Amino acid sequence: MASGGSAIRGSRVGSGPMGEQDRGYQTERIAVSYWDALGNQTVRYFAASLPDAEIPELIDSPQSGLPAGRDKEAPPSLVKLEPYKTHLAYVKERRTEEEAAELLNEALEQLRARRGRVASN
Repeated sequence: MASGGSAIRGSRVGSGPMGEQDRGYQTERIAVSYWDALGNQTVRYFAASLPDAEIPELIDSPQSGLPAGRDKEAPPSLVKLEPYKTHLAYVKERRTEEEAAELLNEALEQLRARRGRVASN
């Protein structure tokens, strides 16, 4: 058996007892509870020195994936998800029928002009 290893297996040179004195100062924390629509409670910890405005009002519940808020009596409801929109649906929201027809005509004129130049070469 080889010698020269650590006296205790798995320990490192210079390692000492675990504890607060070796790990630094731990700041004061506050616990903030969040509830989802199913009644699941999730506790998140924040630094006590953090301003209340920086503590989020809503989080995603890790148990259900639903939004969770700080008010146990009135948890946030699930926001209705909008169905997937195609590119064409977004374009139709931004353009009127007249604008669409005008853009199409401009694009066709440019295409015809390019084809006419390519054919004449």
